[in-house]
Amino acid sequence: MIGLSLESGGCLKFDLKAFSPHVHVALCGVDNVRTLENFEYTASFLRRRRDPPLLVASTLLVPGYVDLEEVRQIARFVAALDSTIPYALLGFYPHFFMKDLPTTSRDHAQRALSIAKKEGLVRARIGNSHLLSNAYECT
Repeated sequence: MIGLSLESGGCLKFDLKAFSPHVHVALCGVDNVRTLENFEYTASFLRRRRDPPLLVASTLLVPGYVDLEEVRQIARFVAALDSTIPYALLGFYPHFFMKDLPTTSRDHAQRALSIAKKEGLVRARIGNSHLLSNAYECT
């Protein structure tokens, strides 16, 4: 996929759900070792093409699971590979098996964005902000 993306001008998007293997298992049923290895491997090709970006990442801010420390660890991992990798923090909307959780709060998203930037990610942003609520304050 890396070769095809380099040739076509496409990108590879990784959904970095959590940094902690335990949180990742809770959300996905499997650990994240292979995901992080594959992300790091893909990042090794970034010098071949800067624009459009070959690699992008996102994290769904699932209340009660993906807290600010998870975001800090993910952002630190990504920034250590390349601080210009685009990183989107996404609002969570409750459905399917997680209907009992609130929608991600604006406070949670803003604090997560601030942390991602403090960790060195220069292209961090909040995605799907229309889903954000005032359901809770993030601590």
